[in-house]
Amino acid sequence: MQSMFYGVTSTKIYCRPGCPSRRPKPENIRYFASCDEAEGSGFRACKRCHPKEAVTRAEDAILRVCRHLEANAEEPPSLAVLSRLARLSRFHLLREFKKTTGMTPRGYAALCRVREFKKGLKAGHSVTRAMVDAGYGSSSRLYEKSNKELGMTPRAYRNGGLGERIRFSVVNSPLGKMLVAATGKGVCATRFGDKVDELERSLKYEFPFADIERDDVPLMSWVEQLNRHLTGEERALKLPLDIRATVFQRKVWDILTKIPYGETRTYSEVAKEAGRPKAVRAVANACATNPVAVAVPCHRVVRSDGSLGGYRWGLSRKVQLLEAERAVVAQK
Repeated sequence: MQSMFYGVTSTKIYCRPGCPSRRPKPENIRYFASCDEAEGSGFRACKRCHPKEAVTRAEDAILRVCRHLEANAEEPPSLAVLSRLARLSRFHLLREFKKTTGMTPRGYAALCRVREFKKGLKAGHSVTRAMVDAGYGSSSRLYEKSNKELGMTPRAYRNGGLGERIRFSVVNSPLGKMLVAATGKGVCATRFGDKVDELERSLKYEFPFADIERDDVPLMSWVEQLNRHLTGEERALKLPLDIRATVFQRKVWDILTKIPYGETRTYSEVAKEAGRPKAVRAVANACATNPVAVAVPCHRVVRSDGSLGGYRWGLSRKVQLLEAERAVVAQK
C-alpha cells in the first residue's frame, strides 16, 4: 500500500501530512507516493514530522484521490466517485482531504489546472494555447477562475513583467540580506535571505520577462527607510507600493498595515475584521504570499494560542522582528 508525502520545492524538504511546520504555498507543493520517490527527486526528510515513520490508511486514500484529480483535472470527478476510490465516506473524505492538503478536492483540481496553465505561460505559449492545454473550456472560465489564483489577468501573468522595468538593490540589514525591488510605480518586492544570488533568482523567477537590473542609487532612500524601520528609528513606513493582489489579499494586507507597531493580532482576529470569520486559513495564505515583507507587516500576525505560526522568511526573523519592536515600544 502506498503512502502520501508532500515536498516543498523552495526548501527541498518533504513532509508527512499534518507536519507542524508552516504550510507552504500550494504552488510550491509536490506530492509523492513514497519516501524513496521524494528522495529520488532530490528532497530530504523533514526533521520535525519524521516522514519515514508509518502513515495512516486515510493518508494512503488521500494520495489516491490526489493522483486521480491530477489525471482528471479537466473534468473533476464527483465526490461520490472520489469517495468510492478512497473507500471513505463523503464526509470522512472531505474532512481528511482538507486536513491533509488544506483545500477541498474541487479546489485541488482547480489548482492542478492553474498549475498547468502557469507552466504553459511561463514556457512562452500563447494564452489560447495554454488555456487549451490546461483544459479550460472557454476563455470566460479561464479569466473567472485563474484570475483568482494568478492575482492578475492571464495575459499580464504570461507577460511576466514584459515591458516592465524593475530595479533592485540588495543590502545588509538586521535580518540578513535584504532585497528591495521597484517598478516606476513603487516597491514591488522586499525579501530576506542569506544569499544574494538566491534572492536575485527568486525575483527573476517571479518576473521572468521584465527588464530587471541591479541599480542601488534610485532605491537608496527606500532601502534606508526600511533599515531605519528595522532598527526602530522609524516606526511608520511611507513607501509607495506596486503589488498585485486578489480582492481578499488586498483586504487582509490593508488590515495588517493598520496593526500598531509593537503589537500583534491573531489570524482569527484578522479574518473577523476582513468580514470572513471562518477564513483563518485564507488569512494565513495571504500572509504567506505577501510580496513586500515588513512594508506589509505580516510578521505581526500570530496564532490564537499565542504561538507565532509561520513566516515566509524564516521563523527566527519573525521572532527578531517582534522582539525588536516590543523593545522599542518599551523604551518610549
